[in-house]
Amino acid sequence: MTRNSRPVAVFDLDNTLASTAHRQHFLEGRPRDWDGFFAAAPKDPPLPDGITLCREAAVECDIVYLTGRPERCRRDTLDWLAAQGLPDGPVHMRRDRDFRPARQTKLDVLRRLEREREVRMLVDDDELVCDAAEAAGFTVVRARWAAASEALTEAQETEGRT
Repeated sequence: MTRNSRPVAVFDLDNTLASTAHRQHFLEGRPRDWDGFFAAAPKDPPLPDGITLCREAAVECDIVYLTGRPERCRRDTLDWLAAQGLPDGPVHMRRDRDFRPARQTKLDVLRRLEREREVRMLVDDDELVCDAAEAAGFTVVRARWAAASEALTEAQETEGRT
């Protein structure tokens, strides 16, 4: 199989390109309010460090977005990306009712992408996703420019919700 010559740069959304701080409160109670959490996503402020890195990467790479957001959030996500003036690119989202940990779902997508294209880098805030990607041989940029959320980390890894 011939690989496309232009590499891809893969960007996470939540706490990499978009700040979720204003909607963390939806995850702090029990049960977690997932509908409220995702419904508030269109109001996410952009994270300048992530936005700049994405635009810079687009000079040499095609951009691919890889998020743990469920498929039902696609329209809001595409609208948000467009409103930020970010490069067009495919958006890989979690299938509805897929509750595997983010480190598994995202690594599966990275491996599929790698079969067709050089994956130049993954940019993600989730340390376990970053660790898994590095262990699999991918170049990782750890997005440490947003405040970490214990509730979000737990949700990503134990509930497979984002």
